[in-house]
Amino acid sequence: MGTKWRKLKSTLASNLCVYVPTADIHDSPQHSDGSSGAALLSPAPASPRLRLSKSFNRSSKKTCTICLASMKRGEGQAIFTAECSHSFHFQCITSNIKHGNQICPVCRSKWKEVPLQGSTNPGPPLGRTRINPANWSHNNPVMTLLRPIPARHAAAPIPPTPEPTVFNDDEPLDVKLTNKTSSEDANFKRVLVKTYTEVQAVPRFSSVNDFTVLIHLKAPASVSGVGPTFNLNQTPRAPVDLVTVLDISGSMAGTKLALLKRAMGFVIQNLGPADRLAVIAFSSTARRLFPLRKMSDMGKQRALQAVNSVVASGGTNIAEGLRKGAKVMEDRRESNPVASIILLSDGQDTYIANGNQKNESNHELLLPQSTRSKQCDDGNLGVKVPVHAFGFGADHDACSLHSVSEISGGTFSFIETESMIQDAFAQCIGGLLSVVVKDARVVIESVNANVVIGSLKAGSYKNQLVADGKSGSTDVGDLYADEERDFLVSVNVPKELTFNETRLLQVKCCYADVLTEETVNLESVNVGVKRPENVSGEVVSVEVDRQKNRLQAAEAMVQARAAAEEGDLAHAVSTLENCRRVLSDTVSAKSGDRLCVALDAELKEMQERMASRQMYEASGRAYILSGLSSHSWQRATARGDSTDSSSLVQAYQTPSMVELLTRSQASFLGGPSGKHPVRPIWPFASPKPR
Repeated sequence: MGTKWRKLKSTLASNLCVYVPTADIHDSPQHSDGSSGAALLSPAPASPRLRLSKSFNRSSKKTCTICLASMKRGEGQAIFTAECSHSFHFQCITSNIKHGNQICPVCRSKWKEVPLQGSTNPGPPLGRTRINPANWSHNNPVMTLLRPIPARHAAAPIPPTPEPTVFNDDEPLDVKLTNKTSSEDANFKRVLVKTYTEVQAVPRFSSVNDFTVLIHLKAPASVSGVGPTFNLNQTPRAPVDLVTVLDISGSMAGTKLALLKRAMGFVIQNLGPADRLAVIAFSSTARRLFPLRKMSDMGKQRALQAVNSVVASGGTNIAEGLRKGAKVMEDRRESNPVASIILLSDGQDTYIANGNQKNESNHELLLPQSTRSKQCDDGNLGVKVPVHAFGFGADHDACSLHSVSEISGGTFSFIETESMIQDAFAQCIGGLLSVVVKDARVVIESVNANVVIGSLKAGSYKNQLVADGKSGSTDVGDLYADEERDFLVSVNVPKELTFNETRLLQVKCCYADVLTEETVNLESVNVGVKRPENVSGEVVSVEVDRQKNRLQAAEAMVQARAAAEEGDLAHAVSTLENCRRVLSDTVSAKSGDRLCVALDAELKEMQERMASRQMYEASGRAYILSGLSSHSWQRATARGDSTDSSSLVQAYQTPSMVELLTRSQASFLGGPSGKHPVRPIWPFASPKPR
């Protein structure tokens, strides 16, 4: 179930790897002092390359395991050697002590004697991790974002700033960064709507009661890439309001928290100056670490300091973390066009009402009302903030996190190993930074008195059919650049005595363009089927068959999960095996369709994760729920090795997701020279009109 790439990243993570992206320095925006804006949380001491320790015990004597910088004599820094014989920079260990940590970061032994810091030669602000542990020159390009903010120092720890009761202190938006495109340019960037019938012709004197029509949408492409290295005025995209809600409970201590900080550094690095970020941290309680601020150079620097200041302790209060994250969105005075919450947790919520009983009502208690769909007077969905949830490790509550994401309109990803945190975040952020369509809606109408719409299959998207079966609609919501959606409509085809073609449906689509801020109503698309007297050897549409297979596989996943939850793993495995056998006989599978290959690989992986009850509890449940989230929303999620270029289980990745994934994976290898290319997959293969 693993790949060489996953094993490599796991090795890098376990050896405390650090990357400072100076290799891209000439591509980064330059500041007045010639420095670059690219930096991560913990810079390596002298080299911008990846630092790997061949033997942790041996290298820990020469390297401070807190800041990962050199501890050679003559470098002008005091060194503290603890009673357990492990050594650290004096400044680093006193910062740890100020947070109440009296346990050795290496061997976890409890110290009886701890260092005290005097007022001479003051270090960084108290309560913060050291920003320049290697005594780099402040003219060094990578220190631009990491240079400490001047602050007064005191001998006693500074108490945390009281939180305001209302989070209406968001940084004002810069109207100059609002992007507009001309109506002429917008005409070339419209959502593409295509339709396919399961066959092109039906005999004139025959009738069909369950005839399938595929409605295919594809969002326009973005002008260029994403991230802060692009000028927003030259590369239009919708700025984002992002709130990260991070679990810092005691179980996150050690490598988990270090890699979470690194992943957050990657997120901060790739946000643009018009994007705004807020950070919520939760354990037994929740606290807003960083208010909603624009990611200018100063904003990034302060966000990095806030993230780097956290220490792991306490229980897991997911509901309180989400409440504060939602409050940031509710109380903000201004709003960017795109808004989202990212939630990461590695444990069970220990504070949910009525204990830890696993039922849907308790899962909903985790989610504030403001993040759920709201029904407007016109029947459309009102503003809601999607929560993209990330379950970390074997002990997280996959059911709760999946329910939270499902109700809010977000996705659920399963981060199985610590080294996958950054890639999972990168894929999600890549999508959020490329939203081109908002509030998309598809309306279908019967244009034949004898044609009735039997069903509309849209996964998790809200859809409705009128009682008489003459019309229906689906609320698609936001679309990332180049993202695709497929919906299956079932209708009846009556006998045709007069014409050579039977008109079936009319498809309409409307949405809001995030760049022009205009409502776009696309031209209607008519759907019909030819009616010759005789039809022989009619070819089944691969496009329609492909989507039928996707829905059938998703249904098998639901049934297998239900059986597994009841303890019948044998029946669950059998259900998945039967689905694989059925899919292998379909037209699209026999033609080598990529979706069918991926579905088979995914179903096989699920079978393996149901080999025992222990394996199902550890990873099977989360893997299935993440797969269901991906297929029901037709949006990429992370699970297993799905973010690896060699994985067969890749689905719905867009170019912007691939771009951020490539950056993330390159950072593990020290820069672009070590890029591990990612193969873009949309959603699996783009349908071609016939």
